[in-house]
Amino acid sequence: MAETPTPQQVAEASRDAMWHDDRASRHLGIEVRAVGPGSATLTMRVHEALLNGHHICHGGFISTLADSAFAFACNAYNEVTVAAGFDVNLLAAARLGDLLTAQARELSKSGRTGVYDVTVHNQRGEAVAVFRGRSYTMKGRALVEGLPVGPQAAPAAST
Repeated sequence: MAETPTPQQVAEASRDAMWHDDRASRHLGIEVRAVGPGSATLTMRVHEALLNGHHICHGGFISTLADSAFAFACNAYNEVTVAAGFDVNLLAAARLGDLLTAQARELSKSGRTGVYDVTVHNQRGEAVAVFRGRSYTMKGRALVEGLPVGPQAAPAAST
């Protein structure tokens, strides 16, 4: 009999399944640096194609980075989970060459809904954006067949 995978192994398998089809994140140069139960860290280098008419990173791309981190965090339990909504506040400009890091963490997961906060910082540790996402888990839909689903085995996130 095979051993039951750990919550971390489930999160990593979920990441791999999502990344395989995530053309938008890959196209923008986003990289998944870390994932765990209810958490994810992603990075994106600001390149020419991400600049707006003011020569700063377009806020939509910063929001996309945060949204991608949110997606990897809330799907880390091997359950297909989608955004039910989000709010984003842009705090500072990101400039050509900046390396942006989005760190997502679960605040609450109850039933089929969850709340996640994402912070985006530049390479100097300066806050660029804050994002709060609300998730909705699709009933009975696993990302990876044969793996356990749900946060039952994972420790609850602290606030």
